[in-house]
Amino acid sequence: MKLLQDLINIYAPSGDEIRMKEFLINYVKENAANWKVQPEVLTEGMQDCLMLKFGKPRTAIFAHMDSIGFTVRYGNELVKIGGPKTISGSILYGYDSKGYIEAELEVGEIEKLSYKAERLIDPGTALCFKSDFRETEEYVQSCYMDNRLGIYNALKVAETLEDGVLVFSCWEEDGSGSVAYLARILHDQLGVSQALISDITWVTEGVKHGKGVAISLRDRMIPRQAFVRKIIAEAEKAKVSYQLEVEDAGGSDGHILQRSPYPFDWCFIGAPEDNVHSPDEKVHKADILAMTKLYQHLMKVL
Repeated sequence: MKLLQDLINIYAPSGDEIRMKEFLINYVKENAANWKVQPEVLTEGMQDCLMLKFGKPRTAIFAHMDSIGFTVRYGNELVKIGGPKTISGSILYGYDSKGYIEAELEVGEIEKLSYKAERLIDPGTALCFKSDFRETEEYVQSCYMDNRLGIYNALKVAETLEDGVLVFSCWEEDGSGSVAYLARILHDQLGVSQALISDITWVTEGVKHGKGVAISLRDRMIPRQAFVRKIIAEAEKAKVSYQLEVEDAGGSDGHILQRSPYPFDWCFIGAPEDNVHSPDEKVHKADILAMTKLYQHLMKVL
């Protein structure tokens, strides 16, 4: 899982995804010759987002590049980026005008957040969890499985993809998202109006480790159910292990896609993780394999 570990180690908090974009462009240059189809890399008018266009696309895979974290306020104060778990002693890192810096998260009364470091860090600097990557026979565990695993899945699908477009988006964890303008480009320029959301979901009372990839029937948004039923039928045909998820909270790039003025069908399909938004996110390897297998099948038939 070297590629996954490399992705996790890239600094890309919401609003500062440029390093991930550069990594992906270089990854395509170094690896696309071995793929079934060599994609066109699209970046114009997308800020720090990018798309990989394969053949004649009918369906898009969305994978957000950003991570949760913290922003340095004044002095040693911190404010959250997205919804990170706040555990005192967590090791953070970032880059300011003086270069690389590590810090220790401190959680005070009423969830007041601060850091302890060898020096003051410039205000506005984003700090991310430092990875402690662990791999066993059955599991991988680290910060930022959400959503480096979604990117990993998209890149594995790229190896055999003939027709489709991979969309690497920004600001998902921040909630503002880049999907509205990416939807316009997909719909108006590429003629694509259906999407799969390559992201990571939660282990819950109804979704377990090792039981397959989760196909979400709904979270706080409800996608068009005729499209979701088509996904489930294809999962049955492909004989892929899957679980059905029903939640009343949570969101993804699909949330913003549904609120766009374009008639997109979409479905969230992702491996479940434990210890969400913490330094110790944990995913079963069998669920990762099921996720990639289902995406490979869906991109052929949708």
